[in-house]
Amino acid sequence: MPEQWTGDIVGKMHNYRISYDDLSEKLGYAKGYISMVLNGHRKPKGAEQKFRQALDELIQQKQKLKMNGGT
Repeated sequence: MPEQWTGDIVGKMHNYRISYDDLSEKLGYAKGYISMVLNGHRKPKGAEQKFRQALDELIQQKQKLKMNGGT
């Protein structure tokens, strides 16, 4: 069963239109591995911190692009 933090990550990804591809590229992990972690099939040590940090960075990048007239 997925942990609460994975639901938070998926929700933020949806709200900010960040894809599994975006997150996997940022983290340097395969898309399938990202999916396994977020769906509770893998529980690597330190994953929550890594995933949250990567997602926060992606959100910041999107917000900067939006402020500069990008999409």
